[in-house]
Amino acid sequence: MNKFLGLVALVAAAVVVPANATVVYDLTSNHCGVPADCGAPGTIFGNVSLDQNGTTVDFTVHLNNPPYVYAQTGSVDFMLFKFNATGVVLGDITVNQTVAGQTLAGAVGTFNGDGTGTFGFAIQCTTCGNGIQTFSNNLVFHVANATIAELTVPNALGNVFVADIGNSLNGATGPIDASTPHTPVPEPITSGLVGTGLLALAFLRRRTGKA
Repeated sequence: MNKFLGLVALVAAAVVVPANATVVYDLTSNHCGVPADCGAPGTIFGNVSLDQNGTTVDFTVHLNNPPYVYAQTGSVDFMLFKFNATGVVLGDITVNQTVAGQTLAGAVGTFNGDGTGTFGFAIQCTTCGNGIQTFSNNLVFHVANATIAELTVPNALGNVFVADIGNSLNGATGPIDASTPHTPVPEPITSGLVGTGLLALAFLRRRTGKA
């Protein structure tokens, strides 16, 4: 009987515990000089996903392409993407090289371009020229010794992230910020684990004479 109750608890716990710890922010707030040139009201330009991976947070910044690409202009302090962090130093940031022929790197400073508020950290393309770029590849980077909560505190203007984007159809550029998160539906545990648990429960119920 004790084995039966123990297995019930184990399977129940496996079913209710999420298999991931992911938070997603949509890039929606349009600060282009002429907003309509970047996108119509309500446009989702892309998103920022954060995954807690042990003591490291994995970032993926995705643009919806076409027509959106990255830009590197003064309105975003000549950075591709800006964020804040608590208890983090530049050495905690590692950046995947996802853009062929270019070098992406972390940066630290006081970034406050174009009225989107102050940020302390950024991702930049050190080999790119200024202005609209030709790539929309995901920006993938990792922040060690951090939690999602430490990387998502809004700045004084309520902004959590800012990306510099361009509209490849008309050349318009401008900052797009994110301020409101949503959490994806947790990935279910594998059907094999659930099936094994259910079979074990059925077997034990027979052994104990339960209908």
